[in-house]
Amino acid sequence: MTERRRLLRGALVVTTESATLSDILIQGEWIVAVDQNLDAAGAEVVHCGGLAALPGGIDAHVHLREPGAEHKEDFTSGTQAALAGGFTTVLDMPNSPVPTTSLAAFDAKAALVEAKACCDVGLFFGATPFNVDEASKATRAVGLKVYMGSSTGDLLVADLADQLRVFGSYPADRALVVHAEDEEAVRLFSAGERRPPICAELSVGRALALARYTGRRIHVSHASTAVELAAIGLARSQGVRVTVEVAPHHLYLDRDSEGHLGALGVMNPPLRPPADREALWQRLDAVDMIASDHAPHTLAEKAGPKPPSGVPGLETTLPLLLEAVAAGRMSLTRVSALIGTGPAGVFRLPHKGRLAPGYHADVTLVDLNRPTTLGSHLYTKCGWTPFEGMRARGSIARVILRGQDALVEGEMLAEPGQGRLVAPRTR
Repeated sequence: MTERRRLLRGALVVTTESATLSDILIQGEWIVAVDQNLDAAGAEVVHCGGLAALPGGIDAHVHLREPGAEHKEDFTSGTQAALAGGFTTVLDMPNSPVPTTSLAAFDAKAALVEAKACCDVGLFFGATPFNVDEASKATRAVGLKVYMGSSTGDLLVADLADQLRVFGSYPADRALVVHAEDEEAVRLFSAGERRPPICAELSVGRALALARYTGRRIHVSHASTAVELAAIGLARSQGVRVTVEVAPHHLYLDRDSEGHLGALGVMNPPLRPPADREALWQRLDAVDMIASDHAPHTLAEKAGPKPPSGVPGLETTLPLLLEAVAAGRMSLTRVSALIGTGPAGVFRLPHKGRLAPGYHADVTLVDLNRPTTLGSHLYTKCGWTPFEGMRARGSIARVILRGQDALVEGEMLAEPGQGRLVAPRTR
């Protein structure tokens, strides 16, 4: 059977180096050419009219809640939310109610992905003090998640001896990701200020020291303070191999937002003082990726006496970044790096993250001139966003997953089972 050929004509093709009016020629699942005035013979032509073409986004930090909490989200609703937000690949964390801490649990979760996902999904393995050997054998996992402080679920590696064993034994060619909040500090401050910055700052310091001691490459999740980024920068200058992500809610919300958000603003790590929020913007050039930390809970759960931590973010991350472009706070090329080459490189995802020949035809077309009202239509099962009603200058027009239209002008075309499990390169 002849592979389908498509030509995206006249898009503003955004790479990490430039944004240039070009065409993108797709054959089957692959990009085969990116250039001006490409031959359209035998191809279905999609006239882009100057829409900006970004690599299909990669969100390296999501909680799709399955298995065990499908009332909040599942692999179908969560991956539809990803596509609606311009993301064609998501990396799912292991702390679902049935945690991904064994090879059997990983295989069962992978089967759910293959049956239910609408976009591509990678899975993390969860570290415990007791599964070090098994974690090393999970070669299909995109990385190992180490909860140095407690968060949603029961995964926790708080003891220094256990942390040292996990860091020292996990294969050096795979990604080790830390939730860096110090458990002793979290418990100490539990009766007062909730998880103040010192909780994260202590834990990041320990993670960097462990990385230096063991020679490990680590990735720091959701950095939220100026001190964390400064410590990471210093460690890098001394040869420590460390990458870092920032979440959009820590860029756009702070403690001053808590008054109107109430429980909808409860998350780990918490919203920080305005000075820390501004410091994240100022140091964004040292950040490797933006990741949503999409963590949905129902409104009923958030309204309860002990609201769980976490906010949804898959459908608002890219519009917020487009708003930052419109406001002059970052360039489109930087967006391409933060949601494309950055996460693809850190997690060694083959054929992802670039608009170039030899890469999957994962393309997100955005209209930079058409605003979006956040929260006006959501695919996430939880049905809310902390950015409800905010206007962002830019909207998602079309999302293409491996050459096929997955979303066009808000209409979901991708079906369960269209997504695939993503595994890291072996070399």
